Order: sequence, then structure tokens, then C-alpha cells
Amino acid sequence: MTRTRVRFALALLVAGAFAFGQPAAIQQQLTFTPYHANGIYEVNEVVGWTVTPGPVAPTYAYKWTVRRNNAVVLKEGKLDLSSGKDKIEVTSDEPAMIYVAIEPYAELALAGAEKAVPATFVGGNTGRNNGLYAVGAAVSPTKIGLSTAAPGDFGSFWEAKLAAQAKIAINPQLTPVQTEVPGVEMSMFVLDALGSKAHGYVAKPAKEGKFPALIQLQYAGVYALNARAVAQRAASGWLMLNVDSHDKLPSDPSGNIPRNYQAIGNTDPEQSYFLNMYLRDSRVLDYLLTRPDWDGKTIVLTGGSMGGQQTLVLAGLRPEKITAALVCVPAGADTNGALHGRKPGYPNWPSDNPEVMKTALYFDPVNFAPRIQAVVMAGIGFIDTISPPAGIWTVLNQIPGPKEPLPLLESEHDNLTPQKGRACPERTRELLDLMVSGGVFKPNGIRP
Repeated sequence: MTRTRVRFALALLVAGAFAFGQPAAIQQQLTFTPYHANGIYEVNEVVGWTVTPGPVAPTYAYKWTVRRNNAVVLKEGKLDLSSGKDKIEVTSDEPAMIYVAIEPYAELALAGAEKAVPATFVGGNTGRNNGLYAVGAAVSPTKIGLSTAAPGDFGSFWEAKLAAQAKIAINPQLTPVQTEVPGVEMSMFVLDALGSKAHGYVAKPAKEGKFPALIQLQYAGVYALNARAVAQRAASGWLMLNVDSHDKLPSDPSGNIPRNYQAIGNTDPEQSYFLNMYLRDSRVLDYLLTRPDWDGKTIVLTGGSMGGQQTLVLAGLRPEKITAALVCVPAGADTNGALHGRKPGYPNWPSDNPEVMKTALYFDPVNFAPRIQAVVMAGIGFIDTISPPAGIWTVLNQIPGPKEPLPLLESEHDNLTPQKGRACPERTRELLDLMVSGGVFKPNGIRP
């Protein structure tokens, strides 16, 4: 199919989904009640869940596997719900995230006996409708340490890149953009950066004055940015900059960007796709600092997934300028984890290639974290396999200043189980509403 026909077909699918209602909720045959409501335990404490049938009657037999950091198998077993409930328990003798996969392996006969394996399984709580369930817990998570030290030249590498970029004029080019949101002025921007150009939208209240600034970084993929959402945020009082992750116009859905961009240059820090991405983010901050309508005090960074990754990196790359960093399930952390008994996630760099693993350390948020001076809020999905929670805790534990972990006990990545992760965008909105009016973000610590 041509690209136009593909887009048309996708549009029909989307229209059909709204015309006939949203897809039915994925049914769950199992309910899990954690021993600790906040999902957090101490080393050598019993970590556990009570498992009961429902909300719909179980039709499968289930087995379970407990893994430390979703990598090292600690325990295995089968569920027996004949008495109306069962339990899964484990202890960990070290700080870690516990991931339990509960998988169907057979159908049940009417009397409860196991039958043949069906062609497919349905249901589950991980957003995939394949019968898989997962639960997660944290064991002394504030003590989870580095899996791999930063490269010896990490600091000098990035200082040299920032110094080289500083010699390039920003050369901002603004193109006005019409918006239906009242009381807002908006433009597309293009900025010169080292090796590429930075693009995005900038919007502000349509009145004289100086405003607190909000920079939003984008999640993974190649797509057009949501211009209306930018305008709506500006309408609430922010000088808002929404940054495209790629060297393309923010209105362009593709920009000829390779779909496998995250793998480009992954064996050489000088060639990594993330090098120019991070430098573009820094260049947008350079531009913001020149604007006379910035209030000169407040700069908040925010983003989810790869946008959270970029947020944490920029907060560490330019620590003296950032007030707060608000991230939901940030990606990219603990990239060398697979070499040390931790399952990593996006960008999914191959751990069997030593050059890739060396290069990854120059772009891992973990290694920017010690430089962060801003106050940080981070949403952590306890069963997230795209932004694994052990890596996010590792980042937070390297940040010397105040931070607020936000455990999302039942949440896989937010594109799979968005409803279960809603506490993070809600907390982000709450904090943005506080700070736009001059309030101070004081972290709550670990929230139940």
C-alpha cells in the first residue's frame, strides 16, 4: 500500500473505533492482593500476594515464575485455587525489584482438571490480552545501586560537545501557527544545533509579561506533535516549548526519519543517534534563556518514556538552569543491566555486543543523575518491561537532591495499561498547576 492509503486505512480504523465504542476491557480471571499495599518491602522480608479468582471465573490453569529484576529466577510454582485462594511468596536478600509472571498453560475441565493447551490464551492484566498476568514489588528500592560505573571520560565528553555547540549561533527561525485556543500566541521554531537542527512549537499567553517556562520532551517514535496540547498548556500561564525528538518539522509525521533510529550509531558515542537528540534538547534550553518573556526563574522539564529519558538527561546536562523535572516511566536507564542480572528495556541495545554496551553508558540517564540539581518526580511502573523499574530507582538513587518516587504497582508501560498509570500524569498536572502560580514543589517521598 502507498503511504497515503495506509494513513487513510488507519484513519478509517480510528473512526470505526469511536463509532462503535472502545474495545471491550480485557477480562481478568485472577486478582492479586499484595501483602504491603504500597508494594515496598525490606531485604529478607516476605514479599507476597494473595491470589483469588475473579472478576470472571478462571478457565485456565496457571504457573508462576518469580524473577529478581525480571532476569534472575528466584522461585517457580503453580497456582492452586481449589480452596478459593492461593499465595505467591518470596524473599530477596538484596535490594531489587521483584517481577512475577503468571502464565496460563492449560484449560480447565468442568471438574477443575487440566485439559489440552488451547491455540491461544486471552485475558490478563498486562494490556496484551494473551492470558499473561504480572505483579511487582520493590525490596529496599532506595538502596538499588549502579550496575555499571560511568565511563572515565563521561564528563569531558559532554563538556566538549556543549562547548562546541556554544560556538554555533542559535539562529532561531519562528513561523507563526494559528490555534483555536483563545489567548495564546504560538509558533514553530527551528534552531541551529551541533550536527543538526532542533524543531518544535513554542507558545505563550497572548499578553505582555514574563512567564515560567515548561519544556516538554517526547516519547519514542516518529510522529507529528500535538499543537493543540501545546497551546492549551500555554493558556494556563506557561511559556511552553514542545521539542521534537528528531531533526524534522513538528508538524511532519515522518520527516524521513528511520524507524530504527535508536539503533543508529550504537557502537560509537560520536555516531549515536542520541548524541544529536540530547544536543538538540540542550539547544532548545539555550534558546529559552534568550527569550525576554521568560521569567528568569522557573524552568520545568517534563516527559514520559523516551521523553522522560531526555528530561533526566537534560536536567543533568544543564543542571544549573532547571527547577524541576517531572517524568513518567522514563526509559533508557540501566542500559548495561543485562550484564549484571537486570533486564533492561528501551532502547533495547544488544547486551552481547561489547561496543554497544560501552557506547550506551554515554547516553544512560543513570550517569547524568548525579549532576541533577532540580527536584525530581518520577512515576515507576512496577511491572513495566519497556522502562524497567530497577533502572528508574537506580537513577533516583544517584540524584543527590530531593525527589519523589511515585510507585505505580499495577502498571505496565503506559501505552499498554494507560489507566493503571494515570496517577503519574495526574501528579504532573498537579505540580504544574502549583508551580505556574509561583508555588514550590516539595517532594512527598514515597507515596502509598
